[in-house]
Amino acid sequence: MAEIKDTSVIQENKSNAFAACPVTFVMERIGGYWKPIILFNLLGGTKRYHELRKSIPGITEKVLIQQLKQLEASSLVLRKSKPVIPPYVTYELSEEGKALYPVLFAMAEWAVDHGQLQSAQFRKQMEDFPKK
Repeated sequence: MAEIKDTSVIQENKSNAFAACPVTFVMERIGGYWKPIILFNLLGGTKRYHELRKSIPGITEKVLIQQLKQLEASSLVLRKSKPVIPPYVTYELSEEGKALYPVLFAMAEWAVDHGQLQSAQFRKQMEDFPKK
């Protein structure tokens, strides 16, 4: 994998975008296809790795591990492991991650209101949205 130069034009533009727009900052941390799904699944509480894997059937093991590491590096997810065999690893939202509840809920409400053909399905799924 190529190393990212700190002085590249792309990095400079990204840095300017962060400074100019707080939404860009948030999307950098929770954006992408899988991160919101992982965060949504952790809103319900602590989960073991295999529970997360089962609750997100389309994700590969490699991608789930990468996304969890990125969320942990962003201080949104806490990884706790116990030194036993087999390994006992759990994931839960940090306080910063829990603070995203209203953001994720607002995104889900927006999907219900603007989902057109999928609105009915989204409305039904809102019943499963974890309660605060």
